Amino acid sequence: MQNHKVKAFLSIALTAVMSIGLAGCGSGSSAYSTASSAASTTEAASTATSTAAAGEASDEDLNVMIETPVESLDPQVGQDGTSFEVIADYMDGLMQMDAEGQPVPAIAEKYEESPDGLTWTFYIRDDAKWSNGEPVTANDFVFGWQRAVDPDLACEYSYMVSDIAQIKNATAIVNKEKDKSELGVTAVDDKTLKVELEAPVSYFLNLMYFPTFYPVNEKFYETCADTFATSPETMLADGAFVIDKYEPSTTEFHLSKNENYYDADRIKLAGIDYQVIQDSQTALMSYQNGELDTTLINGDQVDQVQDDPEFLAVGAGYMWYVSPCISKVPELQNLNIRKALTFALDRDAITTEILKDGSTPTYTAVPPQFATGPDGSDFSEDQEKFSDVCASDTAKAQEFWKKGLEELGVDSLSFEMIVDADDAPQKVATVIQDQWQNALPGLTITIKVEPKKQRLQDMQENNFQLGLTRWGPDYADPMTYLGMYVTDNANNYGLWSNADYDAAIAECTTGDLALDADKRWQKLYDAETILMNDAVIFPIYTQCNAEMCKSNVTGIEYHPVAINRVFKDVVKSKT
Repeated sequence: MQNHKVKAFLSIALTAVMSIGLAGCGSGSSAYSTASSAASTTEAASTATSTAAAGEASDEDLNVMIETPVESLDPQVGQDGTSFEVIADYMDGLMQMDAEGQPVPAIAEKYEESPDGLTWTFYIRDDAKWSNGEPVTANDFVFGWQRAVDPDLACEYSYMVSDIAQIKNATAIVNKEKDKSELGVTAVDDKTLKVELEAPVSYFLNLMYFPTFYPVNEKFYETCADTFATSPETMLADGAFVIDKYEPSTTEFHLSKNENYYDADRIKLAGIDYQVIQDSQTALMSYQNGELDTTLINGDQVDQVQDDPEFLAVGAGYMWYVSPCISKVPELQNLNIRKALTFALDRDAITTEILKDGSTPTYTAVPPQFATGPDGSDFSEDQEKFSDVCASDTAKAQEFWKKGLEELGVDSLSFEMIVDADDAPQKVATVIQDQWQNALPGLTITIKVEPKKQRLQDMQENNFQLGLTRWGPDYADPMTYLGMYVTDNANNYGLWSNADYDAAIAECTTGDLALDADKRWQKLYDAETILMNDAVIFPIYTQCNAEMCKSNVTGIEYHPVAINRVFKDVVKSKT
């Protein structure tokens, strides 16, 4: 049983940290609004998660553990949270997140929004430079954004530019109907960037700190050809650090302070040393031996360290779920079989007995404590609203299972579930396997462990039956989750397609509802209802990270949205 003291702490920390950076739709001219309790919760989060402290820098490296190797450090190619974190270490966009998660100027020193919300103008700061000393220009953003929608690059996040940001002509370019030069982004001059939208986007500024929208120096890029962003020599930084030791799939890499960064005086660390450690016990031992300054822990490790003052819990924002490959597995096209699988999941057992890190059971397609509506309410506060199609109920699971088997004319089924090679996902997968096989007579589940990159590729290519996966919010709006399941979206694993769903999402992005916050919110609920009623995914839990962080380290910012950790204000005091 979990210690009550720890349980209470985890709950407070999760609530506090998840409140950082929460945005609501329809906030008028303000592109970012926080929940009404943001001020108090931010203070609590700052206390719980090591905020910046006064004092001189020790000019030392911060030694950081990550669970998985970086997939790509190309801002328009990267597609996972680990890659995004490191890309944000060495690059800045037009905006950045402050400690509360709100967008504040970065490479753009100021901006203007037209009265109709269709045109944004950004003014590039004069002291913004690349690490080779060249100035950052508006054309660098034009080139980077054009890369994102270029069909030849096949950027997985091109939909962020088209469907989410609604940048003019982006959809037509992605569909090969127009040339990338027609994208609605223009360098008026070296320091002025004009962006034209198809429809107003209330959270547009939030998108500007997301890596897909980072700049790329065209001249430098052309010297690298196909090797861009694969080594220190082929990366150019405009952010707080420069990468000076890296190769693809490496288990350790290093960044140093960027002396050409426009805000270099703010950076107190000498650098960051990342170590990829997939075994949680090895990671904890490295931390205890002084080889790491911060590390993730999970499961029984929480019981070992729960009274340690260096233990903390932070909301990670990720929602874990199982995705069935509906389009290619005939047995999973049966709705009763899918309902049986989701009802047979004991989510409480997974979070309290296996993870023990404060993660919360989740029964909705959009996780709780994430998106705040026009009236200040949590979009997913009611975790029982889909209880007739998603709950933990063995009896109902067996009813649906029996019906499904009868409809298929069989008495047994076998499925393979792919899962990442990391420690925590494997543990969760094993529990899911046991729960399903114990609850559903005649079901056999085989687990296939794959490197994360391979697992993602298999799911995107629909080369799987069941997949244990996760999604972290790219921006603070339900659309970051719901937009994935539109027909032909790259993250719509299993290729589920529903015309009513597509129409509902379209109304929320390009239709009149884009300007009506209350009606848009209701339409998003309608879309989620379609998704859940069809058991397109089996939600499991919303992740909370249990971590250890040395007492002499302060200033790490934790965010549940977009960039989960920011190290710009970190101070590592001498011990």
